Amino acid sequence: MPEDYYVEYDDEETVNAIARALERCGCSVVKVEADEDAYIRIREEDPDIVFNIAEGLRGESRESHIPAMLEMLSIPYTGSGPLTLAVCLDKALTHRVLSAYGLPSPKFQVFEDGREELDNSLEFPLIVKPICEGSSKGVRSTSLVKDEESLRKQVLWVISTYKQPAIVEEFLPGREFTIGILGNRDPIILPIVEILLDKLPKGANPIYSYEAKWVWDTPDKPLDILRCPADIPSNLEAKLRDIAVKTFRVLRCRDICRIDVRLDRYGEPCIMEVNPLPGLIPNPDAHSALPTAARVAGYSYDELICTILWYALERYGMEDRLEDRSLVKFPRSL
Repeated sequence: MPEDYYVEYDDEETVNAIARALERCGCSVVKVEADEDAYIRIREEDPDIVFNIAEGLRGESRESHIPAMLEMLSIPYTGSGPLTLAVCLDKALTHRVLSAYGLPSPKFQVFEDGREELDNSLEFPLIVKPICEGSSKGVRSTSLVKDEESLRKQVLWVISTYKQPAIVEEFLPGREFTIGILGNRDPIILPIVEILLDKLPKGANPIYSYEAKWVWDTPDKPLDILRCPADIPSNLEAKLRDIAVKTFRVLRCRDICRIDVRLDRYGEPCIMEVNPLPGLIPNPDAHSALPTAARVAGYSYDELICTILWYALERYGMEDRLEDRSLVKFPRSL
């Protein structure tokens, strides 16, 4: 398996932190491993609601597996549905849907076997990624390619290593931002986070790669790589917020989402990826972007978790089931 195989799975620290937060707001918590026995365990436990953080085990729609099981069992859960999770994991499908709604996303081409002729609308430099991965899996510093030879080498590496097509996108040379969203009907935009790519080690390509997230920037030796709130003019902030809300609604995201945006050569925002199952690492030094934005907005970690739960309960008409709302941060209290 590739060395980054496990990076998108939550570790015990995160799982236990979520469980403690839910217990603090009055829930009785049972932890269920999202493996092949999950369906049986869920049927046996028969929970009122599931706080879903399952990334799935395998396959192009793996993030949809647990939500699909829950819907079959008529069990409520937090977060987006199976269709949204499946579409958003597929980068090409996400770009196609957003483009159909007039939302800006990069030009791209999918390589199934690496022998395809490069589309003449794409100009170097380009960036090569696995088509159905998150957490920067398969995105290395070498993924930014500047000639045909490097492109072919990287595409073949992605296909052989991750057993899936490679997506080749135009490289967006501007600043990079990530935008956290909470809620549903009137989604709340958390303070915008900028990825400070100039803080990467000398000689590194200006992309938020696997090395940038998991090798160079660690809790023991954190890079000063996130700025929140981002230092941006009001007109750019308004554009980012507008694009984020429209993307959230077009893709039918629910309760929580994070949208990654980068500026093109003209300084206009372009949507790179949509993550309806964003990381919720509690350690501030781990630089988990959505919890970082929530802290700046005034949420404690426990408040963030309990507010996500409350939004899901509200969707199902179950908000009265949560007797202790002391950790729920309602929109009017922001």
